[in-house]
Amino acid sequence: MIRVVLADDQRLVRAGFRSILDDEDDIEVVGEAATGHEAVRLARELRPDIVLMDIRMPEQDGLAATEEIVADGRLADVRVVILTTFDVDDYVYGALRAGASGFLVKDTEPMELLHGVRVCARGDALIAPAVTRRLIAEFAGRVRQPDPGPRLNALTEREREVLGLVGAGLTNDEIARRLVLSPATAKTHVSRIMTKLDVRDRAQLVILAYESGMITPGWLS
Repeated sequence: MIRVVLADDQRLVRAGFRSILDDEDDIEVVGEAATGHEAVRLARELRPDIVLMDIRMPEQDGLAATEEIVADGRLADVRVVILTTFDVDDYVYGALRAGASGFLVKDTEPMELLHGVRVCARGDALIAPAVTRRLIAEFAGRVRQPDPGPRLNALTEREREVLGLVGAGLTNDEIARRLVLSPATAKTHVSRIMTKLDVRDRAQLVILAYESGMITPGWLS
């Protein structure tokens, strides 16, 4: 059972998401929060698999709440998925950098919401490839001085290649086809990269690929 906490200051929005999620046999909404502080408290009390987190909330916004959840080692298995009104929200990039596993727009189709919750609960932390490319391209200009740093030295050449493709928004299956690998091998490469770079999930790899200067918008044609 995938356990979900809903964090949004609008009661009707929470009710709508709850209705969609609770209709599924494998998903259960275990708590609701109207502020960032409440979201953090419920994450610590309930240890859900997923927190669906709105950005704009009173007292403590979703970005600060995400940072607090991610920084708590006891909540390492809790995944935060950002809810936003727009495809590209000014806070989404910061939320991903803070450790969010992805984001969904509030008017997403029910099937996309359910798919996103299930994928993130598996630990795959998937942001749809098309959204990844658009989102990161929008904000990549903020990285004025790309810094590869010493962290990437731990990667093999093949792992660097895989990291670049992850950053470009490719799925494991797409990476496997491009590099003529099996999907299982591609997934193993991604898992090893996350371990070596000490990142929580795939979303963080996307951010790292851009901030290191490894790839830039339009790098993959």
